[in-house]
Amino acid sequence: MSSNEHPAKPVVKEESFGYDRKTIDYIRNAAAHGLYEIRGMGAKRQLPNFDDLVFLGASLSRYPLEGYREKCSTKTVLGTRFAKKPIELEIPITIAGMSFGSLSANVKEALGRAATEVGTSTTTGDGGMTQEERQSSKTLVYQCLPSRYGFNPDDVRRADAIEMVIGQGAKPGGGGMLLGQKVSPRVAKMRTLPAGIDQRSACRHPDWTGPDDLAIKIHEMRELTDWEKPIYVKVGATRTFNDVKLAVHSGADVVVVDGMQGGTAATQTCFIEHVGIPTLAAVRQAVDALEDLDMKGKVQLIVSGGIRTGPDVAKALAMGADAVSIGQGVLIALGCNHDSWFQNGAHHDATADYAALGTAPGYCHHCHTGKCPVGITTQDAVLEQRLTSEVGARHLKNYLKTLNMELTTIARACGKQSVHHLEREDLVALTLEAAAMARVPLAGTNWIPGVSGF
Repeated sequence: MSSNEHPAKPVVKEESFGYDRKTIDYIRNAAAHGLYEIRGMGAKRQLPNFDDLVFLGASLSRYPLEGYREKCSTKTVLGTRFAKKPIELEIPITIAGMSFGSLSANVKEALGRAATEVGTSTTTGDGGMTQEERQSSKTLVYQCLPSRYGFNPDDVRRADAIEMVIGQGAKPGGGGMLLGQKVSPRVAKMRTLPAGIDQRSACRHPDWTGPDDLAIKIHEMRELTDWEKPIYVKVGATRTFNDVKLAVHSGADVVVVDGMQGGTAATQTCFIEHVGIPTLAAVRQAVDALEDLDMKGKVQLIVSGGIRTGPDVAKALAMGADAVSIGQGVLIALGCNHDSWFQNGAHHDATADYAALGTAPGYCHHCHTGKCPVGITTQDAVLEQRLTSEVGARHLKNYLKTLNMELTTIARACGKQSVHHLEREDLVALTLEAAAMARVPLAGTNWIPGVSGF
């Protein structure tokens, strides 16, 4: 090499932070099609969550309970404010509303069977009540949504509680979707819609414009059910402090707060990823609202949105929730994103079906297509047979039992004879964000960002 020659400069591939490959792909798809993306499941971005909190187990200064000899109660009562017949559950873990239409009839039956076996409740979701879920569910909550699809006063009376849905964590301020490929003849008949046509739900109820109208609607539901059934009000987590207060003023027995990690069968990705606040922040605001009204313990609080494990449940209860509700975890327990489905005593490979959707097991969020490879989020007569109600119920029962065992294990380690005795004092945070949102000290300090000094 002569003195005038230099080695070639290596090519440096440096990705732009603001315009990374994901953003570039989004812009190119928007430019090519002029459409936004619709998908299922919940937020995929990293958010502060319950993993950012840890428990202070008992040692010298606290007395733990012996797990094999001393009981830890999980009994949970919901709807004690006005209802003649409050809901009594064996565990504080309930199953969130997921509609027939979003899920197959087999799955709805599996949810009811599993919930009944472990002593908890399940919820109808949009589109009305199916006979399968009413027969299989000992305790069934009937949702009244803005769409009013499938709404039936006789079914309201057959339910054990009513949930007035104002919003959902994955899409607060937005309506639901059920794309035409999932609107089967049975779904269409229940919702009084043409089969095969996209169904888009309203973003607000047609007969109210504010909390005064909500109070009227709650009173109508009480009159319809002779004041027997607890009335829940569900809100997507945004302005949680004020929303919870308004729900209480409107007469709710129970308030359900759904954080932005909550899932959906189908909605715009821009909603899922960019609207709402994390569940961790929402719990604290909801409890603050109840305490500010002196209604803590009188009005129960259910928290949902990204509850996955027993420790998640324990942390929600320690922060002030009375119960939790789970949806995505339920679907995964049933087999969502599994690489195979079980039928006739054998496992059958599903990877080719995932590939046909342009995805792979563990990455699928294609609930909206109706082509679920494992037969959960489908109305296809062939695909839905890939999950029988017996198999689904068995797997879901195991999952719920595991969550409850983990919950009581943690409660005993903190010296609690009831899981409802867990308290904020039992928690510390591992990050500044979690400490500020949950309003608990940063681990190893007495400092709560925004509350106490250094």
